[in-house]
Amino acid sequence: MKNLFSNIKGDAFGGITAGIVALPLALAFGVSSGLGPTAGLYGAIFISFFAALFGGTATQISGPTAPMTAVSMVVIAGIIAVNDGDVTKALPVILTVFLLAGLMQIGLGILGLGKYIRYIPYPVVSGFMTAIGVIILLTQILPSLGYYPKEDEVFVETFKPQAEEVILENILKEEAGEGILVLENFKETIDRAEKITQADILKESQTLAAKEASGALGAIKALPRALQHINWLELILALGTIIIIYGFKRITKAVPSTLVALIVMSGIAVGFGLEYRPIEEIPSGLPIPNLEIFTSFKLSSITPYIFTALTLALLGAIDSLLTSVVADNMTKTKHKPNKELVGQGIGNSIAAIFGGIPGAGATIRTVVNITSGGKTKLSGMIAGVMLLIILLGLGPIASQIPAAVLAGILITVGIGVMDYKGLKAIPSLPRDIKLGPFKMSSEVLIMLVVLLLSTFWNLVYAVGIGLIIASLMFMKKIGDLTAERSDVKPLKEEAWADEKGFPTNLKEEVFIKHIKGPLFFGSTSEFQQLTAQIPDTASTVIIRLGRMQYMDQSGLYAMEDMLQDLNKKNIEVLFVGLLRQPKYMMERIDIIPDLIPYEHIFDSFKECIAWVKANVKDVY
Repeated sequence: MKNLFSNIKGDAFGGITAGIVALPLALAFGVSSGLGPTAGLYGAIFISFFAALFGGTATQISGPTAPMTAVSMVVIAGIIAVNDGDVTKALPVILTVFLLAGLMQIGLGILGLGKYIRYIPYPVVSGFMTAIGVIILLTQILPSLGYYPKEDEVFVETFKPQAEEVILENILKEEAGEGILVLENFKETIDRAEKITQADILKESQTLAAKEASGALGAIKALPRALQHINWLELILALGTIIIIYGFKRITKAVPSTLVALIVMSGIAVGFGLEYRPIEEIPSGLPIPNLEIFTSFKLSSITPYIFTALTLALLGAIDSLLTSVVADNMTKTKHKPNKELVGQGIGNSIAAIFGGIPGAGATIRTVVNITSGGKTKLSGMIAGVMLLIILLGLGPIASQIPAAVLAGILITVGIGVMDYKGLKAIPSLPRDIKLGPFKMSSEVLIMLVVLLLSTFWNLVYAVGIGLIIASLMFMKKIGDLTAERSDVKPLKEEAWADEKGFPTNLKEEVFIKHIKGPLFFGSTSEFQQLTAQIPDTASTVIIRLGRMQYMDQSGLYAMEDMLQDLNKKNIEVLFVGLLRQPKYMMERIDIIPDLIPYEHIFDSFKECIAWVKANVKDVY
């Protein structure tokens, strides 16, 4: 607690700035989720405050994020469909699933599973993040064109026969549940069927139309009709938002361009009295707990969603801990992964009780907080309070924001969240497997499988399938390498005895590191700590790679990041005993020769010592 107020000025500025940056995104993610802008704002308020208070990353700013919203969107749409398209009826079940996800996160932290999150391979994360971007882009095309399937009368009309069937089916289900469905006497059924009005059929038809056009695949199916019914005002508002977001960044990054776009485009729409479509009304006053979560709780309504809740918990954990790593790199601190999971779980649980959507550590908001001066937990708590003040003071004004402006903001989020590093690497990664007549990279295959399955089928199963494929391929590669070297006896530690003759006067200037075994997604975390081990006196680092037989894409990027860090510190790196596969991987993305010139790669340690004696000066 003593350290909490050690940087009040910096934390206040960081928290306020991060809160302002979070506002348009919270509203946009709320709308995108299907629960409305208020749910996004409540999620941002409670997660930001409580995840900061109880979490294990001092500078983390949490709230709704693109990946969490994409999964929540699927969960919400599914539960609303089961509840006859009635959001009010579905809300307690939806929020109970979110509460369960938060409690599961707390459990993950208490069980100490935070440290295992790093075992997610890079191609799985890459495919997933790109899929999130694609899903957001596709689902925001319709609102940015001003097309809402529920309001397209001709489209809705096509669902009327199906709507009548669904309503009759529901009557039969209700009667079966009440125990009055008797085959000999359908009188009650006929009486209830006669009470069905055209309004009931229309409402059910609209629900079916919205369901048909939901998700990435639904948006693609509905696109031809949307293009025939473009609302030009909505499209101009969305395009104007996108242009300002990208254009204003070129002028200055001191003011968040997303906020500028929100204020400017909303100001134009309101100021000129344009007939635009506003977002749902944001209620004024303090958030109120949704006690129906507890009063109308039924285990049977939650059972089908337990796996989904676990997915949300794991995704939130991955999302938050990746952001924690970014924060560590910027602040030169070390986060506590298990404590962070407990904090995120508490934040998500409280947000669910008050009707907010789930979230996680948000990278951009965290970076904004750090660069604005935030250093302690107080900054995240201030960001939450800032959003609460905005809600209480500006709720009615925020309700005037055009829906198309939020669609434009989300399109830029979708473009930004994609993993371009992974996509750029596709042509250059080694083609190490054969699929029929085609040769391709196993890492690219994993990424594409996860990308396509996530976008067009199921985010949850896609990650699971990606992990299974990555694990099987890794086991096969290591098995092949082990078999290749099976006639070689294990090298004993004496093999490093050639270092005993190393010049004693250069021991402060030269740091020697041994890498034993493959550098893959399971070992990158320890490898990333290498730069921290290097003494301040070292001007040269020798990395002995004779026992590193294999390197995957995660290891490749970990190596690249480490070499770039050393490069910035003007530390020269020498490789000794670099083997064929790692060398090939590093040449494919130009680590060799851009970061490690060929003259810094030595076959033997003896040759390396000769170079060191000739080129390294004894300073200390």
